[in-house]
Amino acid sequence: MSATESNKAVVRDLIDGLFTKGDLGAVDTYLAEDFINHDPPFGVTPDRDGMRAAGAHLRAGFPDWHSELHQLVAEGDIVVERFTASGTHRGDVMGVPPTGTTVSLAGINIFRLRDGRVVERWGRLDELGFFRQLGVVPDRP
Repeated sequence: MSATESNKAVVRDLIDGLFTKGDLGAVDTYLAEDFINHDPPFGVTPDRDGMRAAGAHLRAGFPDWHSELHQLVAEGDIVVERFTASGTHRGDVMGVPPTGTTVSLAGINIFRLRDGRVVERWGRLDELGFFRQLGVVPDRP
């Protein structure tokens, strides 16, 4: 397997393990000790503990959370992921009590890998759309 394909497999396994399966140990397996999250979601810290907290928070609020991979593009040590994740709101999320609504979150992540582990992440998530679906932010007029 080429280095590029290997890097794509690491990203795929990280996302599947942490977010779809809810395996918080995926953080230790796939993220380097010096991991930096340049765009941490939902106010978590920009390190491995923050990624673990993001995974735990999503699974607590959405026990059936699932990330659907649309595209993985890799070049050198960079892997870009385009996805849509979704789940049913069954637990408290950022102070919002369960609604039973199925919500989705679209996004793009860029990962940099070194020696088979993720060392950096940049991402853009449709957090506004996510919060609108939860009723935190009103729908567009």
